[in-house]
Amino acid sequence: MYSKLQYISQGETANEQIRNIHQALDHGCVWIQLRFKNADEKKLVTVTEKAKALCENYTSKFIINDNIELSKKINADGVHLGLTDESPIIARNILGKGKIIGGSANTIEDVLKRVEEKCDYVGLGPFRYTSTKKKLSPILGIEGYASIINELKNRNVHTPVYAIGGIVLDDIDSLMSAGVFGIAVSGIITHHPNKKILIEQLKNRLHATT
Repeated sequence: MYSKLQYISQGETANEQIRNIHQALDHGCVWIQLRFKNADEKKLVTVTEKAKALCENYTSKFIINDNIELSKKINADGVHLGLTDESPIIARNILGKGKIIGGSANTIEDVLKRVEEKCDYVGLGPFRYTSTKKKLSPILGIEGYASIINELKNRNVHTPVYAIGGIVLDDIDSLMSAGVFGIAVSGIITHHPNKKILIEQLKNRLHATT
């Protein structure tokens, strides 16, 4: 089964990206999503290859944000697609059955569309305001997650839902109670002075009710 904790990489430079990914892996993350929006193609390929090698060394999942062709080229574990990116159906045709395809969502309609498109998981958010993403969808809050996940239960939909967007440690209990499968986080890990302790705390909270 998938990890309940997904780290979305940060870094303005190639070195920052690799350092942040390496530190996340070294302190216990087993699922990395590479997100390097402003890189040119050559730099992106270089970082992707290095990040994939690191994830292989740590036997961790490695997926790429947005870029289906690059995911196929380097044989990553999969891809995560935003609401305005290529269709997950196209991604599946390109990457094949064995790869992970995740999709972003902000509303129940988005989630149901992702389920219909056979996404393996849905990244639902944002939970609260975050500066990580430039064009932010409407904030959901706990009530938003609870409402959407209750509707999914009523429809007998079991696709894993990850909460995303400005999540901190103290949010996890309420998010898990609302019914999310796990969380996808970035800044909380990137900027924390003691990543080992933080990641242990995140995992403990995420697994406390399982």
